[in-house]
Amino acid sequence: QLQLAESGGGLAQPGGSLRLSCVASGFTLDYYSIGWFRQAPGKEREGVSCITIGGITTDYADSVKGRITLSRDNARNTVYLQMSGLKPEGTAVYYCAANPRNWCSSDASLYNQWGQGTQVTVSS
Repeated sequence: QLQLAESGGGLAQPGGSLRLSCVASGFTLDYYSIGWFRQAPGKEREGVSCITIGGITTDYADSVKGRITLSRDNARNTVYLQMSGLKPEGTAVYYCAANPRNWCSSDASLYNQWGQGTQVTVSS
C-alpha cells in the first residue's frame, strides 16, 4: 500500500512563498509520476503541476506558471512543490497524487493514490 501525506500548507501573504511536501510511506516513489492538484471551494479540482519518474516537470495552470518549482528527492521519498508570488486566487486545498506511469497528465482519473490534502490560504 502506498500512502501519501502532504504538509507545509498554511497562511501566506500575497506575494509570499510556501513549500509543500508530499511524503510517501509504505512504498517507494521511484516508479511513480507525481502530480499536484488543487481544489478551491465550489470549484473543480484542477491540475497544477506534475513531475515524471525521470524528473521532467510540466505546469498545467497558467496562473502559477513561472511561480512553481516541482522537484523530487527519491532518497527521502518526497516530492516538493515550491511556490512563490502567491496570489489570493491560489487559496485552495492542495493534493499530491501518484500516477503509475512514466509520463504526466492533468487528468486526475489517471492517478491511483491521493494524499489527504493541505490547505493553502493566501490573504492579507
